[in-house]
Amino acid sequence: MWSDFERGVMQRALEEAKRGYPSPNPHVGAAIVLDGKILSLGHHERAGEAHAEVDAIRSAGGPVEGATLFVTLEPCNHHGRTGPCTEAILDAGLARVVIGCLDPAPHVAGAVDRLRSAGVRVDVGLMQEECSALVADFAKHIRTGLPFVTLKAAVTLDGKIATRTGDSKWITGEEARSEAHRMRDQSDAVLVGLGTILSDDPRLTVRRVEGRDPIRVVLDADLRTPAGAAVLDPGRSSDAGTLVFHAADADSSQREHFKAEGVDLVPVSRDERGVDLLEVLQRLGDRGLVRLLVEGGAHVHGSFLDLGLADRAAIFIAPRIVGDAGALSFAAGSGAESIERAWRLVRTELQALGPDWLVSGDFERMQ
Repeated sequence: MWSDFERGVMQRALEEAKRGYPSPNPHVGAAIVLDGKILSLGHHERAGEAHAEVDAIRSAGGPVEGATLFVTLEPCNHHGRTGPCTEAILDAGLARVVIGCLDPAPHVAGAVDRLRSAGVRVDVGLMQEECSALVADFAKHIRTGLPFVTLKAAVTLDGKIATRTGDSKWITGEEARSEAHRMRDQSDAVLVGLGTILSDDPRLTVRRVEGRDPIRVVLDADLRTPAGAAVLDPGRSSDAGTLVFHAADADSSQREHFKAEGVDLVPVSRDERGVDLLEVLQRLGDRGLVRLLVEGGAHVHGSFLDLGLADRAAIFIAPRIVGDAGALSFAAGSGAESIERAWRLVRTELQALGPDWLVSGDFERMQ
């Protein structure tokens, strides 16, 4: 049904979509084609700014009447912070619109019918799987109010994230570490547990690539994060804020140094793991945070898996072997009692990064 040229154009739109920081809106990319050539590309850069369709129309630098618009997500058909893209498409005189996937947000219903009723040819479903994956985080947030959760770690061939002494620097090489920083740049927030703070003292900022810092999130039930911890950013090296989720019954005397650093303390319910992870995700979702990168450690990863709260994994694998049963593994939760009940990754991708590999995919529990 779809030609190689059409697929190539939509691939360009998909790549263009990843350039923006539109949260809590979805990543969307667009391309305008006339006489077999791409006239322009567009993407949604930030919430409140031009959508991908309008950006592509403006970037064409001239009339686009009679051209075809390729767009990864169904155009909006409502008035929000910007006008409806359906009207911009009609005003521009575009003759055809090719849509990757329909918008999961209920308020956009009618966009396809609106365009067709005005005489525009509309085709839906080009590279639908890839376009749907691009907005999976947005779709989950719309459906549940929760952020899309990616568990990220660097492991050895035997699945260890650190030696029994806690040493973890550096499991992977330069290329893999740069890719990990790109993931931070693409996330709204990055989350770690207290154990990671005490053992690694991470900054959780973007440094190895150009980008912007995510909001830093710490799970610390009893407010034990030490004063001067890098994640509290006492040197103010980043504009990104820090959220510390703690148990509502934590010792109030522990709060002073957090307040002195301008940290946002968020009380939540306590449970056997420390803090209620579902409540943490609900609070993050309420703040409009759609893309959450969880960098562990092992017990945090295990808790997300035990509770079924993880959506995706991004695991960097280095050609090293620790060979120690006492060393920490990727996830240290209750785990599955059988292989049939284990989590597996579907829609997997494999990427070589120097001597290391990145394995990523969506979580699915085997039945």
